[in-house]
Amino acid sequence: MGNEAAWQETTTAGRFAGRTVIVTGAGSGIGLATALRVAKEGGRVIAADISKERLDDVVAGNPGLDLVAVAGDISTEEAVAAVVAAAGGRVDALANVAGIMDNFAPIHEVDDQVWERVFRINVTALMRLTRAVVPLMLQAGTGSVVNVSSEAGLRGSAAGAAYTASKHAVVGLTRNSAVMYGPLGLRFNTVAPGATITNIEANWGSELAAGRLGPLMQANIPTPATAAQLAASITFLLSDDGTNVNGAVLASDGGWSAL
Repeated sequence: MGNEAAWQETTTAGRFAGRTVIVTGAGSGIGLATALRVAKEGGRVIAADISKERLDDVVAGNPGLDLVAVAGDISTEEAVAAVVAAAGGRVDALANVAGIMDNFAPIHEVDDQVWERVFRINVTALMRLTRAVVPLMLQAGTGSVVNVSSEAGLRGSAAGAAYTASKHAVVGLTRNSAVMYGPLGLRFNTVAPGATITNIEANWGSELAAGRLGPLMQANIPTPATAAQLAASITFLLSDDGTNVNGAVLASDGGWSAL
């Protein structure tokens, strides 16, 4: 599992036809793969990322797809407003993919800068954009939100204290939102990736963590998946194919969470 040679992406024509979908972290990795998958399946994608250069390259490299690039730091209200404005008053689905890793530090080694940055990007940005989008979905009486958590949102042995806490927070926000908005026609789910081939770097910044977590990861982590494989899981939940799935935590991790 997780072997690119054993799986090839097969798109579903028209699955997102007439839909406007916001995807964060769309300049690279899982966010990029998700944005392209939605657009290939007929959706209009508001592609948000911190890097204007990456977004410009994505748009230039895919002239036949409906991609609207919005560069900015979505932990700020200014960038959130720009993303929502680009959607033009309608958002059918939102994929909160953008995130950063920590340095594996356990709690007694965490510094405030790392903690605050990880939570600002992984939790606060997600909350602010979702907060801005939900009223549009409520007005329409329908909508699907997929938050990207992590294997670290399911267990304590996949990252440092900051990242682990942030991804558990994402799971909590997802479940609370599913309960609150489910009867009003909105669905909230989270995908928890395992090892995935992306440009997110994971650097061991703690001898304690390396000694404790390193052997656990080496023994248990399946072969890394491609970003396109994660996009397949995310777009399933974003689309109407995910009907009747609400408040779920979908582990897309090659079976890691079953160990």
